[in-house]
Amino acid sequence: MARTKSNMLPLGTKAPDFKLVDTTDNKMKSLDKLKGTTATLIMFICNHCPFVMHVNSELAQLAKDYVAKGIKCIAISSNDTENFPQDGPKFMQQNALDNDYIFPYLYDQTQDVAKAYNAACTPDFFLFNEDLKLVYTGQLDDSRPGNDIPVTGKDIREALNALIDNETVNPNQKPSLGCSIKWR
Repeated sequence: MARTKSNMLPLGTKAPDFKLVDTTDNKMKSLDKLKGTTATLIMFICNHCPFVMHVNSELAQLAKDYVAKGIKCIAISSNDTENFPQDGPKFMQQNALDNDYIFPYLYDQTQDVAKAYNAACTPDFFLFNEDLKLVYTGQLDDSRPGNDIPVTGKDIREALNALIDNETVNPNQKPSLGCSIKWR
């Protein structure tokens, strides 16, 4: 299992816009229409990565816990589906159902969105405030497959709670760690 760290996009960066197909309903969705009123959490994930599979239930719970607080979660898969067909739209739709995602699961076929966000791994997290300025990029928490640390979402939850409470998000952020995005 390869271990790739996230690239840590500079804080304050404006969220790159996108318009992608949502595999849960096969409709085009844009960042402008999906963003939250308090914050927007963009997650680069995929179906086959053991790091993502390890945190899937927490991703689903995180979205449920914060949606009523104006936080919207958006998942994007940018993997090369020619060499990794299990990450394709049909399987993404099933994965969203199996994991009870209440958020859109978008397909970045051209990989342009992943490049615009400087995403490097799955999972890779980018939290933007109400003005779509980056306030957190990094890990979900310290849990990894096989390290026996429980999955809690601690790091992202602390950042989300800071935004909700109109506090400054801690700038000391640890990079995420996971499988590399499968580039063409």
